[in-house]
Amino acid sequence: MELTKFGHACVRLEKDGRRLVVDPGGLTGPEALDGADAVLVTHEHFDHFSEELLRRAAAARPGLRIWTNSSVAKRLDGLGAQVSTTGEGDAFSVAGFDLTVHGTWHAVIHPDVPRMPNIGFLVDESLFHPGDALTVPDAPVGTLLLPVHAPWSTVGDLIDYVREVAPRDAYAVHDGALNDVGTAMVEGFLGERGPGVPARYRRLAPGASVRIG
Repeated sequence: MELTKFGHACVRLEKDGRRLVVDPGGLTGPEALDGADAVLVTHEHFDHFSEELLRRAAAARPGLRIWTNSSVAKRLDGLGAQVSTTGEGDAFSVAGFDLTVHGTWHAVIHPDVPRMPNIGFLVDESLFHPGDALTVPDAPVGTLLLPVHAPWSTVGDLIDYVREVAPRDAYAVHDGALNDVGTAMVEGFLGERGPGVPARYRRLAPGASVRIG
């Protein structure tokens, strides 16, 4: 499986010529959806979900399938069978990938900020994208897509999360608001100079790809 990083929280997975895209949002260019067979959306925050991008892609590619939670599905009303609703505990296959769904809610930002639904996706029993939450799946994870910068987490939270999930590799996502200084600081704590996590931590440049699995 090939992993390609796009803007902020979006990645594309490719296997046997099929393409699965996760969280193409408002900080993601439309090229992330080129040739996509299926899309997964974790929640409706703008940096993970762009209604405009998805409607345009669905119109251009009638075979495109979108899997998401009920709140996002409501915003894609009118796309019919192209949109499927899923939630925690579900398992399904799409575009040659096997998926299980984990988690229910977005991480707490502040008690006065309402929480919204958020689901994470485990792909092929190997790669996990948690969306905006530090969900620990009840299954082994080989590759963790780690949201490294958000208003609801600290570096300490990330260290504990990686330790609990215990993946082989952790790749940075949700890093669109970090400058070079912030990126280096996070890498310093999660990499070899930090207190120790059971994973190789890496950050891919936008558009860069790596083979995983």
